[in-house]
Amino acid sequence: MFARSIVLVVGLLLAGAPVQAQWLLVPMDRGQQNHLRAYGLTYWALEQEDKVEWLLNYRGGSFLLQDRADVRREAAFRGVTIETMDPSAEARMRATVEASNMEAIPLERAPKVAIYTPPNATPWDDAVTMALEYAGIEYETIWDYDVLEANLSDYEWIHLHHEDFTGQYSKFFLTYSGAPWLQEEVAMNQEVARAGGFADVPALKKHVAAAIRTYVEEGGFLFAMCSATETLELALAAEDVDIAAAYSDGTPPDPNASAKMNWDRAMAFRDAQVQIAPSVNAFSDIDGHQVNTPWRNELGVYTLFDFSAKFDPVPSMLTQNHESVIADFYGLTTSFREDRLKPGAIVLARDGGWAKYIHGNLGEGTWTYFGGHDPEDAEHQIGDPQTDLALHPNSPGYRLILNNVLFPAAKKKKLKT
Repeated sequence: MFARSIVLVVGLLLAGAPVQAQWLLVPMDRGQQNHLRAYGLTYWALEQEDKVEWLLNYRGGSFLLQDRADVRREAAFRGVTIETMDPSAEARMRATVEASNMEAIPLERAPKVAIYTPPNATPWDDAVTMALEYAGIEYETIWDYDVLEANLSDYEWIHLHHEDFTGQYSKFFLTYSGAPWLQEEVAMNQEVARAGGFADVPALKKHVAAAIRTYVEEGGFLFAMCSATETLELALAAEDVDIAAAYSDGTPPDPNASAKMNWDRAMAFRDAQVQIAPSVNAFSDIDGHQVNTPWRNELGVYTLFDFSAKFDPVPSMLTQNHESVIADFYGLTTSFREDRLKPGAIVLARDGGWAKYIHGNLGEGTWTYFGGHDPEDAEHQIGDPQTDLALHPNSPGYRLILNNVLFPAAKKKKLKT
């Protein structure tokens, strides 16, 4: 029987029958018709416990998937471009990777993903939520109740919604005082603070920020955008400062307030001047663009740095893209002054004189901050229609978000930053 099987296989080869390749290449250069859903396909393959490799700096950060009929069907369903790679093509590819500024990183398993977001938030409030839903990557939502119940360790990757961890509700009262949605947000946060036994919402948010820091320190992967980047750090450093204080009598903020901040507790920033005045719609001088102030800086483009895939695989993973110069976009926190960064922070992208995209380590885990609100909506306003990612399937800005989602899949490999 065994000999007959060999004869049959040889006969099929001689007859020119198609032989299935070992690998499928998911190109991530400009030849890919849907970059965003390519991440979803790769995540799906990890869920199937397939072998997956991330080819850093090879054709825009392509992926290698096992060649199976169900993988091909899934790619077709998602509209993702794939290419067959027979043994000779694979050998050529691996020789190129070995001889160049490239690296093949094995991805081990699909990370469990959570988004920290208020219960009343709509999906289009947050770029990461839209990216995950469009890509087809499963996620769970968590909020302060979950943090108070110490549930963060259930997740390998957590994204922070554009929350204000200083307890000032992003100073939306300056423009939207009396708006039903803002009143609902205030009431909801106050209820959680009361239920948790906290004196007020700022005290609750400081506790939540400290729990998130512990999550990172113990091995979690944290990704944050917009105001969550800046306000999380301010909440961590504000041990003895009430940065939500209202100076109703017109007295200016305490000029020594920044001296009371304990920047040792912060992960990314240091020595920032806190904007305590409630009449100024900014949190601190960390943000270079100061979008809602009279001294607002205009947008330009941000440029991704080119890292060595062999010696710096982590920043290489986080910056894989088919574009290197990308149109910038505002958020309540848009960018980061580099003179406010701690020495260990790695700048992944820069807009002019400001860092746009940064990364660092804390204990066993990592944090990554990406300034701005929506990569495909440069001047997003409350009430604007949601971004339709079907119109932006090749968005380089959204690709950076999804790089972060797959990054923890390589966490068991020893990576040097």
